[in-house]
Amino acid sequence: MRTGVPGLPTPHPLIEQLPAVYLEQDFLQRFLAALDDVLAPVLLTIDNLPAHLDPRSAPDDFLAWLAQWVAVEPYEDSAPDRQRAAVRGAVARHARRGTSGGLAEAVRLETGAEPEIVESGGTAWSTRPLTPLPGQARPWVTIRVREPAAGRGRRIDRVRLEELIGAEVPAHVGFTLEILPPAGSPAASGGGAE
Repeated sequence: MRTGVPGLPTPHPLIEQLPAVYLEQDFLQRFLAALDDVLAPVLLTIDNLPAHLDPRSAPDDFLAWLAQWVAVEPYEDSAPDRQRAAVRGAVARHARRGTSGGLAEAVRLETGAEPEIVESGGTAWSTRPLTPLPGQARPWVTIRVREPAAGRGRRIDRVRLEELIGAEVPAHVGFTLEILPPAGSPAASGGGAE
């Protein structure tokens, strides 16, 4: 929260706004100086409002507030650059929410890995009536994400990722999450998944 900062100069001293006849009054100078101390953080925040509303430069407490504005809940233990990226791209991601591309972007933002997404649905067109529909009757999505190699990033948190995916896929679509071992590891050559 914005608070008083001792010694913070005001960008617009109140005494300078008065006619010259009042400039020599000691009481008025001290009184307005006290008001300047109180108003300086407010005026500086207003002067810097564009920087406060930009996720790339917003102070941390404003970033949390901006996240609420765009309906994003970045995890507090996420790196600050990931939190800023989540807020910065939220509006564009909301437009793609529920699509394969939107899901891939959300998983990529959370894990840093490129997911493989397999859907059960499909689209087709035909000039003949009663053409069979493509895909499967039960809507389902399978998401495969490869664990980063040792020392190349943090391990994937399955519970956290499942929460994210559950929020991203449409309510009627089920999903399976497969976390694959790091590339080049002995478990990866066996083709197994966790």
